Amino acid sequence: MSQFKFSAGPWNVHEGADAFGPKVRPSIPIAEKISTFKDIGLDAVQFHDDDAVPEMNNLSDKQIIETAKEMKNLLDSHDLAAEFVAPRLWEDSRTVDGAFTSNSKSDRDYAIWRAFRSIDIARALGTDKIVLWLAREGTLCYESKDPVEGPKHIIDAINKMLAYDQGIKILIETKPNEPIDRSYCPTMGHAMAVSSATNDPSRVGGLLETAHAVLAGLDPASEIAFALAFGKLWSVHLNDQNGLKYDQDKTFGVENLRQAFNQIRVLVDYNYGQNGEYIGLDVKAMRTQKVEVSYRHLENSMKIVKMLEAKAKKFDRDFQKKCVAARDYEALEMYVLELLMSS
Repeated sequence: MSQFKFSAGPWNVHEGADAFGPKVRPSIPIAEKISTFKDIGLDAVQFHDDDAVPEMNNLSDKQIIETAKEMKNLLDSHDLAAEFVAPRLWEDSRTVDGAFTSNSKSDRDYAIWRAFRSIDIARALGTDKIVLWLAREGTLCYESKDPVEGPKHIIDAINKMLAYDQGIKILIETKPNEPIDRSYCPTMGHAMAVSSATNDPSRVGGLLETAHAVLAGLDPASEIAFALAFGKLWSVHLNDQNGLKYDQDKTFGVENLRQAFNQIRVLVDYNYGQNGEYIGLDVKAMRTQKVEVSYRHLENSMKIVKMLEAKAKKFDRDFQKKCVAARDYEALEMYVLELLMSS
């Protein structure tokens, strides 16, 4: 029996378009995705604000909430929860130069409006978690923004969100690059620093994605552990990444199995999930996959998590202590590899 609950977003079943080519699979209606999520064993759905409320910029505040309630009814019909809502702050023309850190005050005001509506949507969906993927909060041209004021703008925006709803939690999802190449909040350490500077650090935590840590040249398990040390790991997005390339969102564990094992081991050791946290499977189907198998990457990721969870629970901690006491790290390393390769 796994200690983990799993989630995914509708974007994780996609049409296969990338920066270098068009769509290769037909679109699947979100209602069908949600039904299939339940069938394959997921427990919750992640949402961008406009996943739950399409064309929300054209709706009144009341219409946004009413539409979100319709999505809640759909989730309830499949016994699925909403894990979080994330304001999509990187596609509108008003966010081309950033959202919270735009040089334009009117654009920053739009970003706050969108963040507030995401909070409304989250409440209608029954979740208190708001994820901030600070996609364009940084620069493409270093001299184009004040690098001291930029983080202050982010902190100010978070404070406004905290004041708007006294019950929400904000999860900062860190990423070092793409689409911005000089991020103001690229690592979990930065997220913890931003949290500490807000008006209520107890409600500002982190979301670590495997590939984002790799893209920062860091070890995902260590980033996970860092947030756990602060009591602020409120979600994880597990996937895999083949080196310092674009954000690949590969099936979890297919590139770096030992690295994947240590991510699961630290989650197991520190009882991740005991407070209702989910493992998010932020993975994408290979572009070559046909639509009829376009959920397989999610199923495979969940299977690999559970297999590594079993390995983590089998890990011989007494032998580990003996190796540590003797400073025999070669023996410990070989033990880990034999554990991973054994049936």
